[in-house]
Amino acid sequence: MEPLFGVVLGLMLAVASPAHDSCTCATNKWAVCAQDGPGNCTCRLAGSDHPVDCSTLTSKCFLMKAEMIPLKEKRLWRPPQAVSDSDGIYNPDCEDSGVFKARQCNQSSTCWCVNTAGVRRTEKGGSSLSCSELVRTRWIYLELTHKRSSSAFAVPDVAKALTQLLESRYKLRPKYIAAIKYDPPLIQIRLDQNKKPRWDVDIADVAYYFEKDVNNDSVFPSNSKLTVSVNGDALAIEKLGIYYVDEKPPEFSMRQLAAGIAAVVTVVLLTAGIGIAVLLILRWLRTRTYKKFECKEMKEIKAPSLELP
Repeated sequence: MEPLFGVVLGLMLAVASPAHDSCTCATNKWAVCAQDGPGNCTCRLAGSDHPVDCSTLTSKCFLMKAEMIPLKEKRLWRPPQAVSDSDGIYNPDCEDSGVFKARQCNQSSTCWCVNTAGVRRTEKGGSSLSCSELVRTRWIYLELTHKRSSSAFAVPDVAKALTQLLESRYKLRPKYIAAIKYDPPLIQIRLDQNKKPRWDVDIADVAYYFEKDVNNDSVFPSNSKLTVSVNGDALAIEKLGIYYVDEKPPEFSMRQLAAGIAAVVTVVLLTAGIGIAVLLILRWLRTRTYKKFECKEMKEIKAPSLELP
């Protein structure tokens, strides 16, 4: 009986070990996962109680919030420069669904309105600032360049490779890829998502995951690095720019534009004033020199006339 019990116990341990080892999140390296039952792995975002669905991408709002958590609380390593990116990273307020709240504020009670991609679309104001709606980001343009290669890539091959990448790695359905343009070494990918069904990933999340991959700060686990291959040849991405277009135009007031115009006018007036002053000084110097020369000549003409008898 004892040998049989030992065999059964060994089989149970063999089954349990892989399950424990596999309790990780395939789409979010910042997720903290735990085995809370036989074959049941639960993952939550580090530093919060938000559950993470590891079968799809984590929302950009939750990712940005996780990045703002101090490193010692996350229990996972990440490059320190990700926190120092103060231009694009802030500690956002998220809805329970993971979308950005329309109004975002910092610790100094400075507030602003954002779109569904979390990008500021109004001027910054005080805590009384009101954001009536969360405006949807309808189009996202991914503009990238790649390293020069010995062999040229064909446009259809590049489009096919990038479409497969967006579909397989970022789970984006091809219908949201409106166009891929290629003019070596420039590539432009236009994503178009008018409405997002609950079961589809958001193009803003795709763009954020892609940006982190290109910047070597992937949200995916460390063993899942970005590789783009075109007919077996590597497509090495060097630079990436992301541009967001909302359904409604941004609501920046004319104050910033007026300040810029005033600065330009001031510079122009100062330059013109300095130029006029220089011209007047040069003219005065030339006139002064001419008068001196004229006086000298008159003295030389008068001098001999005094010597006549």
